[in-house]
Amino acid sequence: PTRLSPPVQVAPRGGYRTETVVAYCLVPLVVLAGLGVLVALCLQRRRKMRQGRFAEVPTAEPTPLPSPALAPKAIQLLEVKAQGRFGAVWKARWGLQLVAVKIFPPQDKNSWTVEKDIYKLPQMNHENVLAFLGASKHGDLQHTEYWLVTEYHERGSLSDHLKAHLVTWGEVLKISEGIALGLAHLHRELPANKLEGYKPPLAHRDFKSKNVLIKADMTACIADFGLALAFPCGVSPGQAHGQVGTRRYMAPEVLEGAISFNQDQFLRIDMYACGLVMWELISRCSAQDGPVEEYLLPFEEEVGQHPSLEDMQEAVVHKKVRPRIREHWKKHPGLAVLIDTIEECWDHDAEARLSACCVEERISCLYKTVPPTPTDVLSLLPSGDHKGVDDFYVPVVNIKSALETAVLLPPKESSI
Repeated sequence: PTRLSPPVQVAPRGGYRTETVVAYCLVPLVVLAGLGVLVALCLQRRRKMRQGRFAEVPTAEPTPLPSPALAPKAIQLLEVKAQGRFGAVWKARWGLQLVAVKIFPPQDKNSWTVEKDIYKLPQMNHENVLAFLGASKHGDLQHTEYWLVTEYHERGSLSDHLKAHLVTWGEVLKISEGIALGLAHLHRELPANKLEGYKPPLAHRDFKSKNVLIKADMTACIADFGLALAFPCGVSPGQAHGQVGTRRYMAPEVLEGAISFNQDQFLRIDMYACGLVMWELISRCSAQDGPVEEYLLPFEEEVGQHPSLEDMQEAVVHKKVRPRIREHWKKHPGLAVLIDTIEECWDHDAEARLSACCVEERISCLYKTVPPTPTDVLSLLPSGDHKGVDDFYVPVVNIKSALETAVLLPPKESSI
């Protein structure tokens, strides 16, 4: 029988099978296509992050003036006005309005969240509380910054103002009244009304002259709520609230290391700091019957400019030292009443301290018993140096939608 030989397979002339050649051609094409898709997705994601990530406040680097078409929408960072523990505050421009932009680095996200949530509480709008305009996250996966936008006040903080200027008796009254009204509003519980919801009492917990801003007409407003604490009805503040704030302004009970306070105790801690701030104010009052000394921080004469916690404990808790009251201050009838008020605010016994409402009532009485002079009244009008602030002001009708399309540039490296 004839045997059939198996068919002989002949390789292609190049030595490779057709399937192998096809595979070598297709694989690079597939890889390139995949890379193209990934690049497109990344670009789309980055574009969305820059254009639509924030629904309330945009961010921008200092840039040349935008075109007239963009002017109503663009925010420009102009200059750093202050730097603190939680971030830098920029003077910025939105359209024709000057605003302040507070930039928090990534590690201080919690402080940004607390401050944003405090500002967004119902019934927070008040003449003596810094006006809030918006908040946002900004940046990319590698670097994120957190922004708060508020009204801008050219005079800056009370501390900065007192370093550069004396204050008249009328200005002392107006500023101290604003401080008392602002603290009273924060400390007050407000029931819901037809327009807004319930506002719980708030403790500031870092009250100091750096956190009091001065408006063009010398009205004081309270700022910086990164450490603030709300006390909703029926909710305990808990025990994880130890020594917070600025050492120089810490009440004796805080310096002693107590870690748990109830609502009333937290509010009295604010009032201790209020007494120190009012001392700073009267120390620079031109109505004193004697020489006005250079500006000093509370306890700067006793413990220097950079006291340790131990320094403050020794002075305030053990020795019960308070900033020195000059005898010639008491010769002015109005300052004498304020000195009594200050000493009751910084009393070592927290239970003996005055409330913010009580301080405000005393100042209201001083307006009647020791009123400002005509010269004092004139000093409360916005000066020529600050006229431009009012000229730049425009009502904020819909800052959220207007700012969504603002000019955005990559975030600057944090200066903190």
